[in-house]
Amino acid sequence: MTAAREDLLRTIYAAFNARDIDAVLAALAPDVDWPNAWEGGRVAGHEGVRGYWTRQWAAIDPSVEPAGFTGRPDGRLAVDVAQVARSLDGELLGEGRVVHVYAFDDATGLVTRMDVEEEG
Repeated sequence: MTAAREDLLRTIYAAFNARDIDAVLAALAPDVDWPNAWEGGRVAGHEGVRGYWTRQWAAIDPSVEPAGFTGRPDGRLAVDVAQVARSLDGELLGEGRVVHVYAFDDATGLVTRMDVEEEG
């Protein structure tokens, strides 16, 4: 099951970097609980995630690359992520590593929640 979830998450990251929001949303539960790491707080559901990323992509050019996966005892999957944020004209705004932690619906395999943790 972990390999299938890793494959799903790799697909999500590739789709995010390609700005293919519909491909990302297809992997998320309709009522997904998602962090708004850029503005603060959280968003809910497909429309919440779509609005968040639409605003973000209109202001900055982020990219994220999964560098490693670690299963957690509670069934969640943690992903070590290298992230880069650039201005729309290409200026580097920031880069670093964070950990994205995903929870899944066991019946559907869809992502139900994502949290961001500082690397460490």
